[in-house]
Amino acid sequence: MNIENNILRYCLRNAYFITGTAYAGKSTMVKMLAERYGMTACGENYHMAFAEKAADPVTQPNLCYFRTMKNWEEFVRRTPEEYERWIYDVGREAAGIEVVELISLSAKGGKIIVDTNIPLDLLHEISDYDHVAVMLSPGSMSVERFFDRSDPEKRFLLEVIEGCEDSEAVMENYRRGLARINSREHYEEFASSGFFTLVREDTDRDTREEVCEKLAKHFGLTD
Repeated sequence: MNIENNILRYCLRNAYFITGTAYAGKSTMVKMLAERYGMTACGENYHMAFAEKAADPVTQPNLCYFRTMKNWEEFVRRTPEEYERWIYDVGREAAGIEVVELISLSAKGGKIIVDTNIPLDLLHEISDYDHVAVMLSPGSMSVERFFDRSDPEKRFLLEVIEGCEDSEAVMENYRRGLARINSREHYEEFASSGFFTLVREDTDRDTREEVCEKLAKHFGLTD
C-alpha cells in the first residue's frame, strides 16, 4: 500500500523537523524548543525502539545490522566507504518508521519537534518549508570531537576501539569513516537543500539563545 504524500503531509502538519550535520546543535535545539513551547521532543534515534521490533533483515538490512553483525569489533573495523554507505542507508530505511511513529504521536495532539535523519528528498515530499530546518557545522568537528561527548554510546564505541589489538589503526580507520559521513559533499547537499538553514560558525561563543529564537521564528512558534 502506498500513501500519497499530500496525506502524509497533512498527518505531519504538527511535526517540525531539524536535520543537518553532526555538532550543529540539533539535539540541544530540540530540547530547548520542546521546553519553551510545550512541544513533544523526539531526540536522536527516538524511533529505534519501534524499529527494533518492526524492522526485517530482508527489507531493512541496514537497520538490522546490529542483529546480523558478528561482534562490535566488526562494526568499528568496517571500511570508511562502507560506514558512510550504511549511515545514509539507515536513514532512508528508517524514514517510514519515523513517519509512522510521528503520525502516532500526532494523534495525541500538540506539536512535535524532531531530530531527524529522514533524507532531504523525502522531507520535501512530506513536509513544508516552514516545518523543516537544516543546521550545519564545520565537518572537522565531527572527527575531532566525536569522542568528547560523554553519552554512553560513544563511551562504549571508544572502549571497543581501545580493546582492539591494533587500536590506533582502528581508531584512524573509524575517524576516516566519520570524515566521509561529514564530507564537504554531504555538507553541500544540506546547504543547497532549499530548506531554511543555520550554520554554526562561532564555536567559542554560546549562541544557543540566538539559534533557538531564529528557529522558533522560522517555525512560527512566536507571535
